[in-house]
Amino acid sequence: MSDSEKLIAGLRQAWRDEMASARNYRALAEREAIPARKSILIRLAEAEDKHAANWMTRLKELGADPGAYRESPKERARRWLLVQRGTEDAVMKLEQLEKDADALYDDLLKVCAEKDRAQIEAAQAEEVEHAHVLSEIGGSGVPIQRKLDRLLHREKWHVTGGGWIGQAIYGANDGLGAAFGVVSGVAGATNVNAKFVLLSGIATAIASALSMGSGAYLATKSECEVYNAEIERERREIEENPEEEIEEMELFYQLKGFSPEESKKMAAKLAEQPEHFLKTLAHEELGLSERAFPNPWRASISATLSTAAGAFIPVIPYFWLTGMEALVWSFVISTAAHFAVGAAKVFVTGRSWLKSGMEMTVVGLGEALITYGIGLLIAPAMR
Repeated sequence: MSDSEKLIAGLRQAWRDEMASARNYRALAEREAIPARKSILIRLAEAEDKHAANWMTRLKELGADPGAYRESPKERARRWLLVQRGTEDAVMKLEQLEKDADALYDDLLKVCAEKDRAQIEAAQAEEVEHAHVLSEIGGSGVPIQRKLDRLLHREKWHVTGGGWIGQAIYGANDGLGAAFGVVSGVAGATNVNAKFVLLSGIATAIASALSMGSGAYLATKSECEVYNAEIERERREIEENPEEEIEEMELFYQLKGFSPEESKKMAAKLAEQPEHFLKTLAHEELGLSERAFPNPWRASISATLSTAAGAFIPVIPYFWLTGMEALVWSFVISTAAHFAVGAAKVFVTGRSWLKSGMEMTVVGLGEALITYGIGLLIAPAMR
């Protein structure tokens, strides 16, 4: 491939990436309740639009008009999943995408004409700045953060992530693993007696689903209760030492890019509204937000249904097959399901889908083989 062809291919990719990034930022901005963050996300979207327009113009000059931007179903699904993660988790992913864009521009600089160099370098510099802004939104600004850490004694609050999507994936993982193990063990112990396998498999599915659902409900409810307790603790701190709490708020505004003078005015203005000041400070200082906690009933229903669905998979062949044929088909569809559930974890963990899927498959098969072997060992005692 010639340098001109590499340039066109790279500019096409950059154009698509910038268009997708602009949509991601706007989708996050629509869900963002904090005005300062919302404004930053909108400005980032506008900057990406500008980059995309520049690359569109240059591609037309090169006779490679990309046409109208058409988002694929996969890209729409990724954006929807990104938004569900919440701003804090989403910006970590977007920060990595900005770093990927920086790498793409490095490649373009190797093949571009001299007339394109300045524009590409300017775009690259902005992508680096975007990554820096995103790191500040996520709370990793270094100099001011060190001062905050000393002031706060490194007090942190970690909300378990993933939302209901993560709950559903892990529910399916848990149900599938438990049922596959039970079904394999009972099949080995009963010489693949379909009636016994069905009974044990369905019982396992029901028990696992109810256990996961009730656990998700109680865990989420407990997080909300702890949130309320932390809010009350923060309220007492404001009452006992308002000057220090206002200073903390000033530092958080500086993390977002405001000058010390602007930050001081904004913190003082916010302090005039005690309840709003309390919730904003709790969000910035501890990462606490009412929106960060899923509804306990939604978490419970998601965990229950996903666990039941996962646990039901190994049982399916036994409804119409018997003997070794049923066992083989149970292994086949359960193995495929293990890979699918493992690959789906990428939406929560960000790992390689292939590696995650294979890891889940190996663990699931190992569990099934062990329980099947144990079943064979105890089979004589059951006759």
